[in-house]
Parts: sequence; structure tokens; C-alpha cells
Amino acid sequence: MDGTGTVVAIHTAPEAEAPMRSRDEVEAVAGEGLRGDRYFEGIGTFSDVQGGGREITLTESEAIEAIEREAGIAVDFDEHRRNITTRDTALNHLVGERFRVGEAVCEGVRLCEPCDHLRRSTVDGIEDALKHRGGLRADIVEGGPIRIEDSIEPL
Repeated sequence: MDGTGTVVAIHTAPEAEAPMRSRDEVEAVAGEGLRGDRYFEGIGTFSDVQGGGREITLTESEAIEAIEREAGIAVDFDEHRRNITTRDTALNHLVGERFRVGEAVCEGVRLCEPCDHLRRSTVDGIEDALKHRGGLRADIVEGGPIRIEDSIEPL
């Protein structure tokens, strides 16, 4: 990733399948997740699935905008089920890398490919439209607050 991106939206859900709630700030807790989110509480849809990358999820605002242009699929930032919406951040390049989001340090674990669960909670066709640009699953290595307009930068 070259340069610095920006946090443009923050969303959490209190439990599995609950609507995402917009937040101006969230506390990232190392090894746990985002305070107030379903995965922090261990009650997310995929909480029982083994493996990392469930502490924080990010997606590019440019990808959300592109699927509306290309496929006619309009998805608001509270509908894509990712915690952090970014701008000017090449998230696919952060798999296996450490990066700072606000005051928190994260490590990219794997791509957050769209799944049937996302389709059921949004619209048909979103899986194909977001293939390979559905976002990033990451772990939180060092905690700290994350706020709207915070920088996202590689370490």
C-alpha cells in the first residue's frame, strides 16, 4: 500500500444479523475486536469458525461505489457488514501486513470475500459484484481508538 488512506465510516452490530450501527468512534481491543461489536462478544454469525481475522473487517468505499456503477447494486455503508469503510486504501495489499488504523495496529489476515450470508442480508448479485473486492479481515495487534477521518497507513 502506498500512501495513507482514511476511515470514512465505522459500523458495529450488537449481535449476529442485527442491523449495523454507525459510530463516530470505536475502541479496538487487541486480541478481542471492536468493543460493542458482535464478534467482540463472541456472538457473530461466524464466531464459532476457527481462524483469525474476525476482530475487525474493512472495505473500500471505492468498491462499494463501483458495484453501483457496474452492476446497479446500491449498498449503503451500514449494509455491507464490514466494520470500517475506507478511502484511498488498497486493502487487498494488506494481507499479511501490519498497518495502523487510527491509534490501533492491525494485521491483515485474509480477504473478506462476500458470502451467501451477505447476499441474504442485502441483494442478489452482490457476491459476484464484490468478488475479490469484498474487503479485508484483520486481527488487532495493539488496541486504541479508531475515529472517522483517522489515517490508515502501512507499518
